[in-house]
Parts: sequence; structure tokens; C-alpha cells
Amino acid sequence: MKVTVELDCTPEEARRLIGLPDVAQLNERYVDEMSKFLQGANSVEQLQNFTKIIAPMGEAGLKMFSSFVTGAMGAAGGGKSSSAKKKSD
Repeated sequence: MKVTVELDCTPEEARRLIGLPDVAQLNERYVDEMSKFLQGANSVEQLQNFTKIIAPMGEAGLKMFSSFVTGAMGAAGGGKSSSAKKKSD
């Protein structure tokens, strides 16, 4: 038996439905603080120190995030996974 359920709701309603917190105010404050900091940065060293703070894993963390985004885009685009390729060979 196959059951299909379709929900028509906004992203905010969906977050509430599954119990995720509302982080809109936190996000606004974060963006404001980031903007203030970046406007006050007078040197490359300040920006480098800032990137070390927000990306504690440094380049490895950025590569991991990049591979995550690339994988998600491939999955969303309907690309074949490696297991699907093996089955078709």
C-alpha cells in the first residue's frame, strides 16, 4: 500500500509543524553584527582573524562544506548516484 500526503504550507509553518525553533530574530541580529564588524575592518589581518573565528576548521571546513553543497546540488538535479550507476552497468 502506498500513501501520499501533500502539505501546502509556508516555510515558517513547516518549521513549526516539525518543531524547529524560530530563528528569524537571531539571524537578523547575526547579520547586523557581521555587517558592523566588516564595516569596521581596516586591515587584511582583521579579516583573516575574523575568518578563523567563524571557520574554526579553516580550509578543511570550507572544503567539507563545498563538497556538501556540491553533493546536494547533484542530488537535487536528479544525477545518478554511484550505486545507481553500478546497477545500470
